[in-house]
Amino acid sequence: MGGLTTRGRSFVAAGVAAAACSYMLGQPDLLRVGLLLAALPLVCVAVLYRTRYRVAGSRRLAPSRVPAMSEARVHLRVDNVSRLPTGLLMLQDRVPYVLGPRPRFVLDRVEPGGHREVSYRVRSDLRGRYPLGPLQLRLTDPFGMVELTRSFSAFDTLTVVPRVEPLPPVRLAGEASGYGESRTRALALAGDDDVIPRGYRHGDDLRRVHWRSTAKYGELMVRREEQPNRARCTVLLDTRRDAYFGAGPDSAFEWAVSGAASVAAHMLERGYAVRLLTDTGSSVPGPDGAAGFSGDSGDMAGVLLDTLAVVDHSDGESLSAAYDVLRSGSEGMLVGFFGDLYREQAAEIARMRQRAGGAVAFVLDSDYWLARETGTPVEPAGAEPAGESADTTDAAIRMLREAGWTVAEVRPGDRLTELWQQADRYRVGEEPQRSGHGAGAAE
Repeated sequence: MGGLTTRGRSFVAAGVAAAACSYMLGQPDLLRVGLLLAALPLVCVAVLYRTRYRVAGSRRLAPSRVPAMSEARVHLRVDNVSRLPTGLLMLQDRVPYVLGPRPRFVLDRVEPGGHREVSYRVRSDLRGRYPLGPLQLRLTDPFGMVELTRSFSAFDTLTVVPRVEPLPPVRLAGEASGYGESRTRALALAGDDDVIPRGYRHGDDLRRVHWRSTAKYGELMVRREEQPNRARCTVLLDTRRDAYFGAGPDSAFEWAVSGAASVAAHMLERGYAVRLLTDTGSSVPGPDGAAGFSGDSGDMAGVLLDTLAVVDHSDGESLSAAYDVLRSGSEGMLVGFFGDLYREQAAEIARMRQRAGGAVAFVLDSDYWLARETGTPVEPAGAEPAGESADTTDAAIRMLREAGWTVAEVRPGDRLTELWQQADRYRVGEEPQRSGHGAGAAE
């Protein structure tokens, strides 16, 4: 009875009043009118209450994973599975505030066995995972006597991943087995028959039997399938809270996250086995997959993007945990995205260079990002005195370059595509690495 509208309550009240008046005045016809007025809302309640559980709702996302600042479309469907038509329906879906206003739709009556479909768009400038739902359906009868609300329990999740910028192919690794041969080696995972066979083991495929060696050694021998090593790349993301300034889609930290996603996707396309590592020591794939993900590159790209969609700042101050993970083996290519660095962090990163065949660092100095917000100029590099007092990001960058890192400094407005190509020119010595705006945007 709580679903009665003002009209329905008025009808019930009028019916009760008419019945009371008919008793006091002795008018039986007035009693029949009162019963009709009171019974109509009650009948509507009974019919609508039964219809409430004969309406099904569903939701479909297209796509379920979308880059930041891009739109996704949500499709809603309502099915009438009863033998009676529905009345007026009002459909409402719960969405987080960051995705936009809460969508509402008004649907006409749905015939028995029929359905209605509506859709709306959502867009987020911030990466993350956002729940959609539950779906709410408000039913009304044709007379407007009753309104009942039904909430469906199912909900979906929209994943907003960082923006991925396509990168040009360069030879940052500085090795003959880098870009040129890594793809061929990666695609050769099916293996070539090794010239040295091995003894037969229980469970080996009999089609792998090497009959010439079997006759030579007098025992059953099988061909050994060679699994060439896959070129590897580790993308290191500095998530220290104190290393970045500002927040929002145009902040330094979001630039670093988007850059890590772009490099990871690019290296996967080039046939590398990619691992994402943060300053806290957490990696994707985990310890069991430290050598990289050996499955489909598209699936791995989705895993990495989903991880970067929810990565957040850490409260640590050092990168020692990441160094402990890296020193367990050779990492091949190492690409790092760092915020403010001081001598302590620079020394840890310099030691990481010993475990990598090639190392590229993108350093985001908060002084430039702060200057953009406040409108104040940044003091030119090289003005600080030498010695222990010169514990700045510029001094840390010089330490990294002395340790063999290829360093590109990032300022607000810089594009990763240009920095990526400029870092390659630094590596081959076509352009000296500068301590100022070394890898700036196009002038």
